[in-house]
Amino acid sequence: MISCWWAVSEHIERFAALAREMAATETRESRRDELLTMAENCDLIAHQPPQTFWQALQLCYFIQLILQIESNGHSVSFGRMDQYLYPYYRRDVELNQTLDREHAIEMLHSCWLKLLEVNKIRSGSHSKASAGSPLYQNVTIGGQNLVDGQPMDAVNPLSYAILESCGRLRSTQPNLSVRYHAGMSNDFLDACVQVIRCGFGMPAFNNDEIVIRNLLNSVLNRRTLTTTQRLVVSETAVGGKWGYRCTGMSFINFARVMLAALEGGRDATSGKVFLPQEKALSAGNFNNFDEVMDAWDTQIRYYTRKSIEIEYVVDTMLEENVHDILCSALVDDCIERAKSIKQGGAKYDWVSGLQVGIANLGNSLAAVKKLVFEQGAIGQQQLAAALADDFDGLTHEQLRQRLINGAPKYGNDDDTVDTLLARAYQTYIDELKQYHNPRYGRGPVGGNYYAGTSSISANVPFGAQTMATPDGVKPTPRWQKALVRPLVLTISALLRSLARWVNCLRQRFSAACCSTRN
Repeated sequence: MISCWWAVSEHIERFAALAREMAATETRESRRDELLTMAENCDLIAHQPPQTFWQALQLCYFIQLILQIESNGHSVSFGRMDQYLYPYYRRDVELNQTLDREHAIEMLHSCWLKLLEVNKIRSGSHSKASAGSPLYQNVTIGGQNLVDGQPMDAVNPLSYAILESCGRLRSTQPNLSVRYHAGMSNDFLDACVQVIRCGFGMPAFNNDEIVIRNLLNSVLNRRTLTTTQRLVVSETAVGGKWGYRCTGMSFINFARVMLAALEGGRDATSGKVFLPQEKALSAGNFNNFDEVMDAWDTQIRYYTRKSIEIEYVVDTMLEENVHDILCSALVDDCIERAKSIKQGGAKYDWVSGLQVGIANLGNSLAAVKKLVFEQGAIGQQQLAAALADDFDGLTHEQLRQRLINGAPKYGNDDDTVDTLLARAYQTYIDELKQYHNPRYGRGPVGGNYYAGTSSISANVPFGAQTMATPDGVKPTPRWQKALVRPLVLTISALLRSLARWVNCLRQRFSAACCSTRN
């Protein structure tokens, strides 16, 4: 670990030497002075704590870069940048006035642009599931701090500067997140909305009221929870106290599991039977819808266990071969325990799985329940034949239209489908609670798995690998997002549907929606 830190210092020293080399041939005086200042900054932060905002931001970037070199990273995030950099910003911009606000924003712009230089080589399958090649480098602003034991709004002038810098640049990196809470000022909320109106999908809002309350149930204390930050696009972690693995290495395609539950355990895409069962639509032997749900419960428990087995193998190989020494040096309790984060050195350790096709699951179950078992409008074998033929042909297309238009759809504030999906998803959550990751009992608080719906663009490749489903969706590479199908009546209805169970909603609003306060 000591050798690793010396390597970091030497890396920074090389940039100091490069800046001086560039200054020696620079003809513009202003640029030459800037390069020499950069060299002096690098000389200092290579071995000492930063003294200025410029130096502090420069050090943040170096650590960000080196962490990604070490881990072939993505999702390496800055955390609550407006909190830990604010003392430097306040001293330079507000008190000593050695740096003006506009210059500070220019420095932030330079940092954001440098983030765009970082990339990694992904496999084709990974790229399809990850919306191409974003690095998900998140910056979190806002939120709350504890003052004399009471939560207080943490927004400060640097929060505004970071927000404004991202709004001006409109770059894909960093991912900007705002921790919203009831005590946030209308002024800052309005400033956030104005940036949202720029149309580049940021900042994301994450609700302190929900996140802190739920994490308090996971034995984290309130003082720790005021330091929560966003990783990637939606995952929650406590900066400097959590390992890398917030999201898992495996995805579960809920729609394919549902199709297996409807057809004797047979995977419709491969034709293989991994967990045989007696009941099948093609046999017409489901006696009622409760038996359909029983089949779902059995199949999803089986595939959940298989996903955990995959996770366990990956985690074990990472522990043996990828030590992440620098990251471990920066995470609490790793040094005290003499363990890397993958050996159980981090203070906290939870890992989530990722699920795709959740809305298809709810819509399909709702269609089967209403049209097959409640109304008897479609026979079990009739539906099985249509699914097997991918709805090809006039007769099957007519049946498909009944499935689309004759059954409730998730995201429309309809209890029948919303509660059905919540109940089906709960089986998965309950099954996850039985398992532990390889770091369980080795030091960290946690060591468990939890559910996660942040599937990014996995709907595209997973949709291409899924046969026709009972919600009327044909096999297509243009599948829906993880949670919500089209056919949503209103945004309000959508929000009420999603409020019926705990999840992450990535809903983008048009600029017109934010044009007035009404």
